[in-house]
Amino acid sequence: MSSALDKIIAYKTDEVTALKRRETLAAFERRASDLPPARGFRAALTAKTESGQNGLICEIKRKSPSAGDILVGADPVDIARQYERGGAACLSVLTDRPSFGGSLADFAAIRRSIALPMLRKDFMIDEIQIAESRAAGADCVLMILSVLDDVKCLELCAQSAELGMDVLIETHDAEEVDRAIELGFPLLGINNRDLKRMVTDLATTEQLAPRVPGQFEIVSESGVSKPEDIQRLRRFGATRFLIGESLMKRKDRESYVKRLVFAGTD
Repeated sequence: MSSALDKIIAYKTDEVTALKRRETLAAFERRASDLPPARGFRAALTAKTESGQNGLICEIKRKSPSAGDILVGADPVDIARQYERGGAACLSVLTDRPSFGGSLADFAAIRRSIALPMLRKDFMIDEIQIAESRAAGADCVLMILSVLDDVKCLELCAQSAELGMDVLIETHDAEEVDRAIELGFPLLGINNRDLKRMVTDLATTEQLAPRVPGQFEIVSESGVSKPEDIQRLRRFGATRFLIGESLMKRKDRESYVKRLVFAGTD
């Protein structure tokens, strides 16, 4: 039986095929070369944590396979501005449409309005998506080890670096964490949501973080919704957090982001 992730990768493959019929890798690379340098995504997170705060990657997420519609009629630019004023280090924008309701149009609108570094969060499987991301102004891209073998991941990471972007390597279990360590890219995400079963458990970070050597920077993803969650995960070395669904649902986003930025830092 196909998992939700299997279904996503199946239609993502079709999307990439259609994209290659419309555009070329070289065309995206030319557009990317006309842009100012990428804003340092990893550097922004590091600046926050070195100042004693939590490095928050706040996410624009319209819906998800597990939650359905999260905020109907959301204004992504207004929400991004609230995140920025609240002290987020970076932004993450879902650009997958079928499962998450996102788009590159959302990404572009936010990029024009916000100074923070931005992660294009999608399911990267091909070089043309990397070039497309940078041409859209992305400062960082996500690599999900569940859908990439090591050779392909290295190719896409190398291309990202050539284009000036950082990479967030996403893991879900001990095997993937060990693979990420061998790959050597410093920004290592631990997703508390099992993308195959769509179950979320903060214990995932607690169990996997001790495997990660000190030179890597852990980003705990999914399931973080309150200061107590951050305090809990900080005990296991996490000081960078990707938070989306819970913030999208709040009406006090700006003030709540401020609370999360300082949670557990006293």
